[in-house]
Amino acid sequence: MELKLYNTLTRTKEAFRPLDPSRVRMYVCGPTVYDFAHIGNARPLIVFDVLYRLLRHLYGPDHVKYVRNVTDVDDKINARAAERGVPIRELTEETYNNFKEDVAALGCLPPDVEPRATDHIEEMKTLIERLRAADFAYIAEDHVLFHVAAMPDYGKLAHRTLDEMMAGARVEVAPYKRDPMDFVLWKPSKPGEPAWPSPCGIKTPGRPGWHIECSAMSWKHLGETFDIHGGGIDLVFPHHENELAQSRSAFHTKIMAQFWMHNGFLQVEGEKMSKSLGNFVTIRELLADWPGEAIRLAMLQSHYRQPINWTEAGLREAKRTLDHWQSLTADAKPGMLCADMIDALADDLNTPKAFAALHELRSEAAKGAKGAAACLKAGAQIMGLLQPTAAEWAAWRPASLAIDEAGINKLIDARNAARKAKKFKESDRIRDELAAMGVELEDRKDGTTSWKVKKVA
Repeated sequence: MELKLYNTLTRTKEAFRPLDPSRVRMYVCGPTVYDFAHIGNARPLIVFDVLYRLLRHLYGPDHVKYVRNVTDVDDKINARAAERGVPIRELTEETYNNFKEDVAALGCLPPDVEPRATDHIEEMKTLIERLRAADFAYIAEDHVLFHVAAMPDYGKLAHRTLDEMMAGARVEVAPYKRDPMDFVLWKPSKPGEPAWPSPCGIKTPGRPGWHIECSAMSWKHLGETFDIHGGGIDLVFPHHENELAQSRSAFHTKIMAQFWMHNGFLQVEGEKMSKSLGNFVTIRELLADWPGEAIRLAMLQSHYRQPINWTEAGLREAKRTLDHWQSLTADAKPGMLCADMIDALADDLNTPKAFAALHELRSEAAKGAKGAAACLKAGAQIMGLLQPTAAEWAAWRPASLAIDEAGINKLIDARNAARKAKKFKESDRIRDELAAMGVELEDRKDGTTSWKVKKVA
């Protein structure tokens, strides 16, 4: 069985052969910690967690190193901290802790290293000074900028010419740039912003640009070259293109990473997710109504490179599937992994094909085949599913529906009494109050006999 992965750099599916099989190395761009992560952010987290699990299965857990960074110095962070009137460190700590909770709820394993940008300022400065010494960077008005024209094959990852990239890019127009496409490695800090002593003899304190952060952190924890660099398709240009340019130029290497992998875009109910459309959904909001594994399963139903249309119907179907799998595997211990499922994952993470293999096992398990149930459990678990016990799964309740049953019954008793006394306005008011809580009443002539929550995850 051979692992094949699609490489954005070559636009082909290639056999994966690590630079060092005893030390498989993967870097994935992580969160910028200024707000709750949204459902679009969840896709790369889940996709590359599946790849991490597969690599651990193929090469052994001790031979895989997964690094996912945390960007904790950024313009968005500065703006949000000022908006809330809190110290930047307080904002980033709070947001980072929220992120870790959400990712754990999605069933993702923690990466081996989760470096923070602010802990790697010295590495960034070292790279910047290397780039300047090699004439890939220059100083202008207390900024250090990468000179794109100094790298003849800039644009190799995006597969676009410089003119095409300039036409489609939002470039900062600045008089101190030699070329409009040149990008910032280091810039002076404004009053109140995070600041460190600047590199290259610049006297004004400053802070790093976004792109240099990932080059420094991947170098620190994985070396000058490594096996896989991952992230969302929106990062190909300019972020990953600029990372690649910095790292190759600083270390004089042909590659930064052997494989560049990118997941496709996500839409919500057929439309681009945006706050203006009212369909902007955070992971935290989804977790209030759905178990993390249902979100995970729904996310993996589409191949990672394809666009995904995120729907509530898909979530409901994922929840029903997991209910069924849990009932079939409740008494089973994980058995052998299904070869068809592993082969599917080894074919560029073909999760739809992998699920087809698991559904075949489900059919056999439904007929009473204990071996099939054991294999179903093992296969689901390597994809980060069926982690809770059957009892834990059955006991799960959405946070948004965790309402006070005693309080509901008290309101129902009050409504029954109002109806009996022909106080229908009061009866209707209580009914409306219960409806706002998500409670659906089942009325009979002799009063309300039962109730249920309208939205069942």
